[in-house]
Amino acid sequence: MAFVQNFPFMSIIISLVSGPISSVLQGKWAKRVNICVITVLAVLQSCVLAFVLKTGEPYVYRMGHFSAPWGNEIRVGVLEAAMALFFCIIMFLSMIAGEKERIKDVEDHRQNLYYVMVNLLLCSLIALVYTNDLFTAYVFVEINTISACGLIMSRQIGRTFEAATRYMVMSLLGSGMLLLGICYLYSITGHLLMSNIKEAVTALAQSGGYHYPLLVAICLMSIGLAIKSALYPFHTWLPDAYGYSTVSSAAILSSLVSKGYIFLLVKIFYRVIGFDVMKDVKVLNVLFVFGVAGMIMGSIDAIMSDDVRRMIAFSSIAQIGYIYMGFGLGTTAGMVASIYHVVCHASTKSLLFVAASGLTDVSDGKRDYKSLSGSGYRNKLAGVTFAVGSLSMIGFPMFAGFISKLLFAEAAVQSPNKMLITLIALAISTILNAVYFFRTVIRIYTPAVKAGVKESGFAKAKITDNPKKSIAMIIFIIINLLLGLSSETVIGLIEKGLSMFA
Repeated sequence: MAFVQNFPFMSIIISLVSGPISSVLQGKWAKRVNICVITVLAVLQSCVLAFVLKTGEPYVYRMGHFSAPWGNEIRVGVLEAAMALFFCIIMFLSMIAGEKERIKDVEDHRQNLYYVMVNLLLCSLIALVYTNDLFTAYVFVEINTISACGLIMSRQIGRTFEAATRYMVMSLLGSGMLLLGICYLYSITGHLLMSNIKEAVTALAQSGGYHYPLLVAICLMSIGLAIKSALYPFHTWLPDAYGYSTVSSAAILSSLVSKGYIFLLVKIFYRVIGFDVMKDVKVLNVLFVFGVAGMIMGSIDAIMSDDVRRMIAFSSIAQIGYIYMGFGLGTTAGMVASIYHVVCHASTKSLLFVAASGLTDVSDGKRDYKSLSGSGYRNKLAGVTFAVGSLSMIGFPMFAGFISKLLFAEAAVQSPNKMLITLIALAISTILNAVYFFRTVIRIYTPAVKAGVKESGFAKAKITDNPKKSIAMIIFIIINLLLGLSSETVIGLIEKGLSMFA
């Protein structure tokens, strides 16, 4: 075994151990440990991705070299390594971009605890990406849940306590359904390793045995993860959680937490149940209906919001609807489109939250549209960054969102029964996206005097030098443009990764 093949397991252990270490350090040292850990993990994932691309084959890492059913496994392919690397990059940018707000929002004696939560969250995300054991995945789902809840509550205000409570209640409901589904599946197949479960499920599907228990298990796991990833109408916890937490937390929660659950669901579709079986049991049709509803209703809620951060949060509901709509098409093209949109949404949503914080900083901390008038002039880089993110979410050519919507439209053509509904939903959602994003962009570039807003307070609000946030925003813009202009490379990685899944 090549030494680089140990890196996924080492990544999980490094991030897991860094949590307890950070808990006994002062805030500034815990921050340094966190940045070092994220950087090291990104380097390790880069090495793993290069190795898998070179060999062209996935590999299995057996912890302790014990085979099933006694051992636990990590399975590494192109898609897993690429997604783990992407998660590390977005986590790094989100942390450095929100550093000043984090210092202000989080009490000094809680700073180190914040980094404990971030380290454990990154550990859970990497484990969800790599694990080949269904129960291990559930354990790290719970670690992810607790860590995310801690990030929400790190800002000690009433709205975050309420948001964290809602998040915990809904998330535990989803976790309970996921666990019940795993228990049903274990009772049917007698296995917890994903590859072994798939062999047993394929045999059961061919023989017609345990049809209804298998259907119940699939439904429980699918709906459980849908709840945890805020698919409409299970999204009620999301607006406050994203809208009132500190900037780093909002960027991480919106871009990474739900994407970890969605990636696990993709693994269940391909590696646990088998995509052919998933299409036969018609569960994807239910996800398709919820996805289309989320695309429309999330956008309507965003239009009705008068708070820029809550608007971005409601927009996430619509974007998650896109992902599940792609799953529901029941085609490989639909899965590729959805996974590409996971990457697009993760990078763009972090960009929007970071840019919005820059705009509110020069608007006396106010987040309503009227107060944001002219903020694009007061903070030029934040204004440009927000405009780029908005154009991407609308689907403007050159940006990542355009490729996502193009892929969804192409996938719809390959699914005749759902083609018309998908294309109509894409058109309506795009129009609604344009309404609330263009409204915001126009507002931030409308001079405050013309908008009837007194500019005296804003004149005193000087742009604080924050080079780290500026660098992060520039890199986010570059990532978005690369996804839009070099999409063939990313799509090729996704297609190759899915073929390795199968």
